[in-house]
Amino acid sequence: MSGEPAPPLARSTLDRAAHRRTDPAWLAEAWERARVLVLDSAAEGRALVRGVASPPELVLVGPGDLPEVPRSVPMFLGVEPDGVPVFAVDGPLPALPETRPAHLREVGHLMTDRDAGLFTTALALLNWHLRHGYSSTTGKATQADEAGWSRIDPGGDRVWPRTDPAMIVLVHDGMDGADGRCLLGNNAAWPRTPGQRRYSCLAGYVEPGESAEAAVLREVREEVGVPVEEIAYVGSQSWPFPGSLMLGFLARADADAPIRVDLAEIAHARWFTRREIGAALAGEPVPVGGGDRLILPPPSSIALFLVHRWLDGHC
Repeated sequence: MSGEPAPPLARSTLDRAAHRRTDPAWLAEAWERARVLVLDSAAEGRALVRGVASPPELVLVGPGDLPEVPRSVPMFLGVEPDGVPVFAVDGPLPALPETRPAHLREVGHLMTDRDAGLFTTALALLNWHLRHGYSSTTGKATQADEAGWSRIDPGGDRVWPRTDPAMIVLVHDGMDGADGRCLLGNNAAWPRTPGQRRYSCLAGYVEPGESAEAAVLREVREEVGVPVEEIAYVGSQSWPFPGSLMLGFLARADADAPIRVDLAEIAHARWFTRREIGAALAGEPVPVGGGDRLILPPPSSIALFLVHRWLDGHC
């Protein structure tokens, strides 16, 4: 992807300096001079940002500026280009003027590469800790170790952070121009908003023993009954809600093939032209039936990134 735009949450400027995670003396010294990102797990992992215009600035504080003892051990994220170490902690957000709490979904796409990388990594790591308080092998309570990059139980059973691989695909008909079409679905689990209906790319988890490309074939067939070909990998990004790695693809399908949705997964699916997608992105109403208008995926998602790639003719 050299020279190409990156998915919004796939950007970073941080040196993770993984060799420091098992160096207690260095970590203790680094904490004293660190920048600290506070995430509040009681507020869905929100962090403080400054500014309402793009890009909003992620607020980091010194170790002595934390409002109270954090709920978590300091999690070492890495070292910035200027040599300053960065840690993240779970705790109440500091009360600072001209700041506001923000969710990664809300601001990730607006942030600089540096801030997007810090926020994404910290939230992914925090969410992993919140879900692994006990060993899946022994059932015993675990505690954080290795500067937040592992958890260990009293008997020494250790686990490391994992992410769940998931594929997401923009299915298109291979046609150029304004009348070229893409196939999007409305997930059955999404809450309904009167007057709106969100459509997005088809997605699903990669199953054990399965390649990502095989998952694309299977998931599209299961969800909408349409066979695809010419599967092309585009890029990936973390989606720490709570802990996925989204593998993004484009794939071609016959727009005349019948759509047979699995209603347990997909409430509606249909083809949209480039003209319709462009209009929706411009804020124009695009009817989708039942008095609803088309809503596209949120801008921090890789789904909208894939839509833009197709819209711009990169397929």
